[in-house]
Amino acid sequence: MINPFDHLYLASRSPRRRDLLKQIGLHFEAVAPETDETPLPGEKPEDYVVRAAKDKARAAWEHIQEHKLPPHPVLAADTTVALGDEIFGKPESDEHAAQILRRLSGTTHRVLTAVAVAYQDKLEWRLSTTQVEFAPLSDHDIQLYVLTGEPHDKAGAYGIQGHAARFIRRIDGSYSGVMGLPLFETAELLNTIGMPT
Repeated sequence: MINPFDHLYLASRSPRRRDLLKQIGLHFEAVAPETDETPLPGEKPEDYVVRAAKDKARAAWEHIQEHKLPPHPVLAADTTVALGDEIFGKPESDEHAAQILRRLSGTTHRVLTAVAVAYQDKLEWRLSTTQVEFAPLSDHDIQLYVLTGEPHDKAGAYGIQGHAARFIRRIDGSYSGVMGLPLFETAELLNTIGMPT
């Protein structure tokens, strides 16, 4: 008989999320069907990131049902960077990354990561909010950072675990949440559906 809680499906292609799940000893496989991650007109950053995470979890749960895969829980997450109500997703080019970094330079902005778990008829979620304070960045700082290639697949065009760590004066919140998967909220969510962490 299949134990539904011996591992889970991760609805993400992010190597950082995979590393974080391994860090807390969870066994998983990736199932990440495409979803539309475009913010709706006037959508608040918190509402956007929760909706995106829930959409990913639902899409992956439907995928495993359609393909008759073993019914393990699905974990999904979405991360965005917000300055006020302005949403900064992944940059579309080096020039776009530089523009985002100029906007974040010298600011305290929010990194929002929503985590959702779908299992059977349940869909549970949590939201992690972290305040991140950036030092002022010179054009030279930004150019050198963009050349590393790090900004390309990261919300807000930076990764706290890489070269951009030198830009960050302080954080108030979840370090793993800024990386893309807040581990406290993730474990709490999985525990609510009966999956030990």
